[in-house]
Amino acid sequence: MKLILRFCLPLMAGNLFQQFYNLVDSIIVGRFVGTFALSAVGCVGSLNFLVIGSVIGLCTGFAIPVSQCFGAGDHEKMRRFIANLIFLSAAIGLGVTLLTFFGCKTLLTILHTPQDIFGDAYAYISVIFLGIPATILYNSVASLIRAVGDSKTPLYFLIFSSFVNIGLDLLFVLVFKMGVPGVAIATVIAQMLSGVLELMYLIRRFPILRLRAEDFRPDAECCRKLLYAGLPMALQFSITAIGSVMLQSCVNELGSQTIAAITIAGKAQLILVLPAETIGLTMATYCGQNLGAKRLDRISTGVRKSMVMAFIYAAVAMLINRFGARLMLLLFIKGEETTVLSLGVRFLHVAMWFYPILVIIFLLRNALQGMGFSVHAMIAGAFELVARSVMGYVFVRKFGYSAACFANPVAWIAADVFLIPMYIYVMRRFKTDQAYLQYRTKKAFE
Repeated sequence: MKLILRFCLPLMAGNLFQQFYNLVDSIIVGRFVGTFALSAVGCVGSLNFLVIGSVIGLCTGFAIPVSQCFGAGDHEKMRRFIANLIFLSAAIGLGVTLLTFFGCKTLLTILHTPQDIFGDAYAYISVIFLGIPATILYNSVASLIRAVGDSKTPLYFLIFSSFVNIGLDLLFVLVFKMGVPGVAIATVIAQMLSGVLELMYLIRRFPILRLRAEDFRPDAECCRKLLYAGLPMALQFSITAIGSVMLQSCVNELGSQTIAAITIAGKAQLILVLPAETIGLTMATYCGQNLGAKRLDRISTGVRKSMVMAFIYAAVAMLINRFGARLMLLLFIKGEETTVLSLGVRFLHVAMWFYPILVIIFLLRNALQGMGFSVHAMIAGAFELVARSVMGYVFVRKFGYSAACFANPVAWIAADVFLIPMYIYVMRRFKTDQAYLQYRTKKAFE
C-alpha cells in the first residue's frame, strides 16, 4: 500500500492539474462570459470526451508494453517499442485531427445542439480538435515517464503549464475579449508547452529511454503489439464516451439551463472522484510491471489494498458532496442562477450514493488492462454504452431531468455486473492453472 500510494499521489496531483484545463475554462466562461457560453462548452463535453479521451486512452495503452519490458529488464525491446510508438502516434494524430476538425458541424448537428449556443460550441470544439497533436505529445511522453516508475516529473511540468493556462484564459477573455474561442486557444497552448518541456526532460534524464539511430526502424510486430494494447484502451474510452454522446444528445433537447446544470455538476463530480480514478490508473502500471516480473501474489494484494483505499475515499467524497455541493457549483456560476444551481445540486446528490460502485470500475478495469485483458476491459465499456443509450433514448425522453440524474449510476452498475465476475474468474484461474498463467503472461508480451 505504501508503494502504491507513493506512486499514486503525484499521479493524482498531476491528473488534478490536468483537469484544471477544462475546469478553468468552465469557471472563466461561466463567471465572465455567461450561462449561454457555459452551456456551449458543456454541450460538447461528451464529444470532447469521446475524441480526446480516446486519444489519451491510446497513449496510455501504448505505454503498457513499455512498462512490461521495463519490468522484465528488456531495455532494447523497450526502445524499439518507443520508436514505433512515435510513428503510430504521429500518423493517428494527423488522421484524427483532420477527421474531427472537418466533421465538427455535422457532429454538433447530430447532437441536437441548440441554435442559441451552436456558434460558440463550434468555435470551442474546433480549436480543441486542432490541438489534438498537443494532447498526444503530452500524454505520450507522460505515459512513458510513468512506465518506468516516475510519476512526479509529469506533475511538475503540468503544474507550471496549468498556471500558464489560467493566465492565458484571463488574458484572452478579460483583456482581448475573445470569449469561448479564447479559452480553447489557451488550453491548446498550455498543453503543447507541457508536452515540449516533458520531452526535453525525458531526453536528458532517462538514458534507457534515449533512442539510437538503429531503433528508428518501422517494425510491424512492435506496431501490432502497441495497437493491441492501445486500441482496446482507446475503444474502452470511446465506447464509454459514445454512450455519453448519445445521452448528451437527449439532454441537449431539455434546454440550455439543463445543459449548464449538468455541465457544472459533471465538472465538480470529476474533481471529487479523481483521487479514486487515479488509484485505478495506478493499477494499470502496477499490474503490468508485476505481470512482467511474474509476481501474481503482488497483483492480488495490490488490487485488494487499493480497493480499501478507494472505498475510504468514496466515503469522503460522499460527505463532501452531501454538504458542499452548492459551494462547489458556485465556482462556475453566480448565485442568482438559482434554477441552474438547484438542478446541479440535485444531480450531484443522486450520483453520490453510487460512488462505491464507480470506484470498483476504476480499479478492476485498469487491473485487467494492465494484465493484458484489453478486450475484457473494453467489453465493460460496452455495458456502459448500452445502459446510457437506454437511459437517454427511453427514460430521459419520457421522464426528463430525473432520469438524466440516474443515467450515469445505472451505467456504472452495468459495468460492474461484468467486471466483478471477470476479475474473480481471472485471478482464480491464475492461482489454480499455472499453464494458463504462463500463457497469459506470454500473450501480454506477444
